[in-house]
Amino acid sequence: MAARPYRQTVFITLAVKDVGIAKKFFTELGYALDARFCDEDTVCVAVSDTIVLMLLHEEKFSRFTVQPAADAARSTEALICLSAESREQVDDLVGKALAVGGSPAAEPNDLGFMYARSFLDPDGHHFEILWMDQDAVRT
Repeated sequence: MAARPYRQTVFITLAVKDVGIAKKFFTELGYALDARFCDEDTVCVAVSDTIVLMLLHEEKFSRFTVQPAADAARSTEALICLSAESREQVDDLVGKALAVGGSPAAEPNDLGFMYARSFLDPDGHHFEILWMDQDAVRT
């Protein structure tokens, strides 16, 4: 019997100040929650079938690391880039983020074959939404 193919999933774990605000923000962007992994200190956001955001209250987050959590409102801990299927989807998702409590992170970047916009979530985590014409960059 052959082994099942392994499907790799990326879990991005971030510290948040208010789990309720984080939950509201990401559900209003249209992402689904995985209730199996949500509790009063955790929000599990299914970005896709292979990307999951684990949003942990700062106190719970601190139990998983020996270093202090970065204050994303004061420094950039990471740039989280998510792909979009079209330029319109980039604008739609960033527009929703700005309408429900996010803030602009940088000016749009339009290279013709690639288009990106970014936002900060309510805790200051930096998200970039990117569309790329794959045919234009193939060699």
